[in-house]
Amino acid sequence: MLTRASDGSLVPQVLLIDDNLTQLRIRETVLREAGFSVSCATTAEQALTFLRSFATGPDVIVTDHVLPGASGSVFVRQLREISARVPVLVISGMAEAECEYDGLHVTFLRKPCPPDCLIREVQDALAP
Repeated sequence: MLTRASDGSLVPQVLLIDDNLTQLRIRETVLREAGFSVSCATTAEQALTFLRSFATGPDVIVTDHVLPGASGSVFVRQLREISARVPVLVISGMAEAECEYDGLHVTFLRKPCPPDCLIREVQDALAP
């Protein structure tokens, strides 16, 4: 769901999910400064509520793997029932978690994920 900036240009919408508020705010700032519109959630449940409340969802989703309640992989499985096409980037320090996303069409990023890497991966996910 591209949004309009004050100058009329279209801005890609990112949904960012992380229960670590420090990481959430840092990534939010990085993405906003890179020109993205960012919405945030701290749980998978909150993110799913956000997604169900809009006719068109975000252009890309960035989620942590470890979340309270449902893990990132459980969230992505639920998300795929709503939207099979939205690009998803999963960030985790647990390399072994990558296999949990087999067949879910995600990009798995390992922590630490420097700002330039995050920006590049979001841009790549948006490329046609």
